[in-house]
Amino acid sequence: MSSNSFIAKFLRFIGIVLMALTGGFTLLGGIGTSCAAFNPSGFGESMAPLAKLQWLYILFVLTGIVIGVYGIRATIMLIKGSDKSYRNALYTLIAGVVVGFIHIYASRMLRGKSMPVDAVVYTTLFTMIIFLLFRIPYLWNGLNFNKGSDKTSHIAGSSAAILLGIFTLTIQYTMASTHTWGGINFADAFNTSMTLIGIGLVLSGTGYLIRLSNIKVIKKNSILNSQHQTL
Repeated sequence: MSSNSFIAKFLRFIGIVLMALTGGFTLLGGIGTSCAAFNPSGFGESMAPLAKLQWLYILFVLTGIVIGVYGIRATIMLIKGSDKSYRNALYTLIAGVVVGFIHIYASRMLRGKSMPVDAVVYTTLFTMIIFLLFRIPYLWNGLNFNKGSDKTSHIAGSSAAILLGIFTLTIQYTMASTHTWGGINFADAFNTSMTLIGIGLVLSGTGYLIRLSNIKVIKKNSILNSQHQTL
């Protein structure tokens, strides 16, 4: 499969967007776990059993943040087409799945349920499966993320920033059902910070897409002028 084919470009786009969303979701999940990890008895009977292994949940917070940061770093490497970018992305996803399933098991053992961590883990697992499928020889020949940056990768990165920004701005609503205890929506705990980060991501992604469009128009006009002068 040619690297310039529509399928190759589409798959690169999907891979980068999924990796960005997974990294961001994991980072937010790690930060969100801090509430229950550092104060398990502050959320009533639902989270109180976690106090038995509080040290483990503090570790989940730290590893979640680290894996999320590495996920975002891996996304940037994929966009740039850096050497070993695919490998680093895959290793990050595997780490996320392993730690995530340990987190699920511990939560179900202690409190009988594991939401909302399930959503993060299953998203990571889905992205990992997609990245493993990318290694199918026919796909990999045209898809190889280590061959350098291209326009599709930059568009994917910008789109991912916008989607992640929208998710950050709306997380207090989308995660409300799994983060509400005693009538309080704890997904809205960092409203100001999340709003600023979300707006920043949307604006930066949109700005870069506009910049790419302007570059395309400038190049097109330059080619037309060159052809006109030749005639």
